[in-house]
Amino acid sequence: MTKLQFFGAAREVTGSMHVVEKDGYRLLIDCGMIQGKRKESYDRNRNIAFPATGINAMILTHAHIDHSGNIPTLINQGFKGNVYCSHATKDLCELMLPDSAYVQQKDLEYVNKKRLKQGKTLFEPLYSIDEAEASLNYFVTKNLGEKISFREDVTAYLLNAGHILGSTMAVVKFQEKDREIKIGFTGDLGRKSLPILADPDQIRDVDYLVIESTYGGRDHKPIATAYTKLVGLVTDAYNRGGKIIIPVFAVERAQEVLYVLNKLFLSGKIPPMPVFVDSPLTVKVTEVFNRHAECFDKDMLRFIADNNDPFHLDLVKYTQSVDDSKAINDYEKPCIILSATGMCEAGRILHHLKNNIGNPKNSILIVGYQAINTLGRRLVEGEKQVQIFGDSYNVAAQVTVINEFSGHAGQKELIKFIQATAKMSEGRLKKVFLVHGEEGQQEELINALHVCGMENVDNPGPGEEVVL
Repeated sequence: MTKLQFFGAAREVTGSMHVVEKDGYRLLIDCGMIQGKRKESYDRNRNIAFPATGINAMILTHAHIDHSGNIPTLINQGFKGNVYCSHATKDLCELMLPDSAYVQQKDLEYVNKKRLKQGKTLFEPLYSIDEAEASLNYFVTKNLGEKISFREDVTAYLLNAGHILGSTMAVVKFQEKDREIKIGFTGDLGRKSLPILADPDQIRDVDYLVIESTYGGRDHKPIATAYTKLVGLVTDAYNRGGKIIIPVFAVERAQEVLYVLNKLFLSGKIPPMPVFVDSPLTVKVTEVFNRHAECFDKDMLRFIADNNDPFHLDLVKYTQSVDDSKAINDYEKPCIILSATGMCEAGRILHHLKNNIGNPKNSILIVGYQAINTLGRRLVEGEKQVQIFGDSYNVAAQVTVINEFSGHAGQKELIKFIQATAKMSEGRLKKVFLVHGEEGQQEELINALHVCGMENVDNPGPGEEVVL
């Protein structure tokens, strides 16, 4: 008997974690960190919903922390198997998992000072830097299309997901006595024609499809629209004498924004001003990008062939030390600040927001998805007063959202992908499971799929188990 159970990113966006089981062999797809309300997410991340010792192996679709961030916790609780992923994903995790431990440590030091004064129980990091680094010994890298043999009747292979550098989809095959069961997991599905990365592959010939639904109820405008919006926003802020604060994910979004800003500066479409990349992790991740040109699209390769450096320009200044980061606060002329984390939940971005959010000359530019209960989401929803490090701040800076940079497929793209999978499976596709999406977004996608004639679609709840 083959079963599929959904433990994370079920009717929510973060904390991706799914288990597929055949006759006692249990394969985990992703082990992500839940992000949101501090106390709730802390408890859920620490208390994994199944025995780690019962997992035989794992596939990691990509390096984003909401897919990879709880691997050290899984290992601390007894997991002994291999973690299979692409080469670029491992290289990114070598940076991101220790950084996750460091950010937890520093943020909790700050938060715990207040909790101690309030007589509250202190938080501890989920894992240490040493534990994060040790978890990398479990990683085994595979090329796209290369067969992964877990045992004779359980195999898999990876495809390009086009979401971030090294992101993959996984197709898992289970051989039973009289039949084969194939399940496709999209991980986070990218979009066509985005900067830098090659377009996503297409899953085909499967019995079941597990697909993300982050933007199940919305579509994105073409990426060219983002260029136009960015030109207007940067020019307006420059004329006001203000700063532009851009919370970015250290992987992909930071590099995309740098690449686009670079092209706009070179073409003279935006006025010259310093771009501070205030995220040591982003600096290191950018070096990883330079090592994995196999992930790039033709436009990116052509840009490099013309002797352009996509991520570096004289105007771009990468900061490393805390002192360098603090010095940005003293810069009084117009500038652009890129800082992590992308959902404004931890890291140096919190300090930049704290110092700049109350000035109406400044702009805050949101270029990535903001999960519910995060500071980034509260800014997107227009809250006029927000909590940063436990203190209240008035939001006087202009908040602008550019969704066109999103690395997630929109509704039309998701529908097209599902329809193509069904067509290329020649009647084999029995059911589609929506994950990695808020319930409202999933319901809109389900309704849209019904209109297209696809009825066998479900959005499983946390812990729900399905016999395949």
